[in-house]
Amino acid sequence: MVEQKEITLKPMSKGFHNIDHLILNAFDKLPEIGVITIFVKHTSAAIMINENADPDVQTDLQSLLNKMAPEGAHYYTHTMEGTDDMPAHFKSTIFGQSLTIPITDHNLNLGTWQSVFFCEFRNYGGNRRIVLTLNY
Repeated sequence: MVEQKEITLKPMSKGFHNIDHLILNAFDKLPEIGVITIFVKHTSAAIMINENADPDVQTDLQSLLNKMAPEGAHYYTHTMEGTDDMPAHFKSTIFGQSLTIPITDHNLNLGTWQSVFFCEFRNYGGNRRIVLTLNY
């Protein structure tokens, strides 16, 4: 069986946002066993699994990304949408737009310190759309 939902995320600040609760709340109940695919419908945002215990991980990720793709660099040609747009496209390419996570015993089968994070790479990204596809 397949079930699919599309949810809209309210505007979020630039950074990494734990969305485990949004995924779980999108469905009445997750199945006993299955998989869920999470897909971000944007080219300047992404999705990742990472550590949920120490926020320094997200801070350090942001620092590393900003060194790799600084805003307003003179060598960008795609600049019509702002100084943060091209770096956001690059960052989303590194992280990617989708994840597939196993479901076991009605829960996301993640590791002890893992969570799903929405990655907002724009300064003012606006509403964002995510598609959740549940297969069981």
